[in-house]
Amino acid sequence: MGSKSFTESYALAEIISQVIEGVGEASVTRKFGLGQTGIAYEAVKNGKVDLYPEYSGTLAEVILKNPKLDDVRKIREALKNEGLTLTDSLGFNNTYALAVKKKTADTHRLKTISDLVAYPDIKIGFSHEFLNREDGYPKLKARYASRFRNVHGLSHSLAYEALERDEIEVMDIYSTDAKVVKYDLTVLGDDRGVFPKYFAVILARADLAQRFPNTWHALTQLEGKLSEEVMVRLNAMAELEAKGFADIARIFLKNSSDTRDPFWRKLIELTEQHLFLVGISLAVSVVVGVFLAILANQYLPLAQVILGVSGLIQTIPSLALLCFLIPLFGIGTRPALVALFLYGLLPIVQNAYVGLTSIDSKLLEVAKALGLSGYQKLVHVELPLAMPSIMAGIKTSAIINVGTATLAALIGAGGYGVPIVTGLALNDIPTILQGAIPAAVMALAIHGFFEGLNRLVIPKGLRI
Repeated sequence: MGSKSFTESYALAEIISQVIEGVGEASVTRKFGLGQTGIAYEAVKNGKVDLYPEYSGTLAEVILKNPKLDDVRKIREALKNEGLTLTDSLGFNNTYALAVKKKTADTHRLKTISDLVAYPDIKIGFSHEFLNREDGYPKLKARYASRFRNVHGLSHSLAYEALERDEIEVMDIYSTDAKVVKYDLTVLGDDRGVFPKYFAVILARADLAQRFPNTWHALTQLEGKLSEEVMVRLNAMAELEAKGFADIARIFLKNSSDTRDPFWRKLIELTEQHLFLVGISLAVSVVVGVFLAILANQYLPLAQVILGVSGLIQTIPSLALLCFLIPLFGIGTRPALVALFLYGLLPIVQNAYVGLTSIDSKLLEVAKALGLSGYQKLVHVELPLAMPSIMAGIKTSAIINVGTATLAALIGAGGYGVPIVTGLALNDIPTILQGAIPAAVMALAIHGFFEGLNRLVIPKGLRI
């Protein structure tokens, strides 16, 4: 079971998961918080997840790029070639809209988006997805011939607070956002009909109904059961009342049984996942990184190439690298491990290379005079003398990987990023800290571990 990384998607995904578990025909593995639309869609298309909540307008405009597909049945027919299907509408339309504070609406006499166009210098904060989706800002800009000069991208969950502090004056919202009422916002009318209908549906692998017929039948019973008012209320439970998504789903389904794992058990699971990501990727980075440093030291013309490529990889934004790897490895641990391995190379390669090239040439001459072979010189002289620098690079890489691995949650790899991503979606600091604090503790523990390890692998005379 997948979901995207915003409140409503989490809530719907948990409701669907509990329905599946209630049928008892299949168990559920939750891969929530899969980032933006492209990641979630690729996951279900490639069979990495079986289903996730999506919207008809998103499928027509963003995925299929055909605005004429304005009906769920047309979309279902168009998805057949991709091996996918979808339910009918779950009952509500969650479309895009623009919102401003009431005082801003009163000051500028704003009622519609057309009114807003008359103020090109107004401060606008749009979510990154809205800025780049064809059915978002590009379409709005074209339809309204707008010339806004002060548009910034930011996380949707943070935009409400930015609006409240007057750091921005306009933001994009979803029509079922619970915070519209909390912050007493004015929703501007879409007088030129830019935004299509976004009916909530369940997007699934086409073979799901054959594999689990009773489950699919139960899921179709959700069709038409969630009105906009109900969805606003469910979102409010998460964002305003700090209820967990499992509780919200149980309330909606009127299921009194509580199957939540205690926090400590969840923490152990997340710790195991995070250690696996960091440990495996670091081990491969060490082997490859030290080998590349030795190669660079032996063949100096290669040095700048190896160091340059390692540095270039480091400049690629981590989330972008994860997305690049999805077509090759799908979602989950494999692309996360590859990305972490690549990010771990630079500190190891650079430090090992500096350590090897900084060895006093007189010591190398002595080794040669003693008749040591190239291999013996490397193992018994060069690597031991370079070990302080090598270990410093490995420690740096390990600590960096602990932090970078939190992004792996966006592609379903788990780890401490799961509560961080969930907390960001809810703008809930305590939830964020459930992942951030253990990650910080793990980084400190790794620092201490390497301080002890240095005593074992660094020759005694070089420890100072």
